[in-house]
Amino acid sequence: MISIRPLSGIGEVRPGDDLAALLLGALQTPPDHGSVLVVTQKVVSKAEAQFVDLRSIEPSAEARRLSALTRKDARLVELVLRESSEVLRAVPDVLITRHRLGLVMANAGIDRSNLGERDSERVLLLPRDPDASAQRIASRLRARFDRHVAVVISDSFGRPWRNGVVNVAIGAAGLPALLDRRGQLDRDGRVLEVTQVAVADMVASAAGLLAGEGDEGIPAVLL
Repeated sequence: MISIRPLSGIGEVRPGDDLAALLLGALQTPPDHGSVLVVTQKVVSKAEAQFVDLRSIEPSAEARRLSALTRKDARLVELVLRESSEVLRAVPDVLITRHRLGLVMANAGIDRSNLGERDSERVLLLPRDPDASAQRIASRLRARFDRHVAVVISDSFGRPWRNGVVNVAIGAAGLPALLDRRGQLDRDGRVLEVTQVAVADMVASAAGLLAGEGDEGIPAVLL
């Protein structure tokens, strides 16, 4: 049986906050061995001070060209280009890139919602190394509780040819991101040839049912 429990009372996370300490404080009881703590990308990025002031950005010629094409702020487009290794789609109101971490996403994951401030000129980038962020939190959990608790850093992604967003894992520690079942047999004895189960994404998606996308104020979920 799987239980999903939100962590509440964490409050607004600020740059430089000890996020692991905030999460530990929000855990009302010690987590079971084998639990997974899903932490939203936004609070990780906030604690790691991944804010950028658009007023400090000077758009390049390429950013201005894509800005005219996509109808997006040229400064934002410039920041997207700096965070990306490749532009995959640029049409009116849409800019999809391959982030430097390898993630394919809109606007390189740069966000303006739920930043905890009124300054509309500030944006938030993804963590520099989400796997390392997850590992630091997992290490603190193990040190406190002496139990194996995995950590997943989640973010919401759109999907090609489908409406809506779904939470996926952008970083993980303590559990396999992929469960490779190639070579195993199905119920009819047929060998599985391509099946790799996206375990971390499934966990992130389940947590998204509680974390939400609006004003829920739930930055972490324990499974």
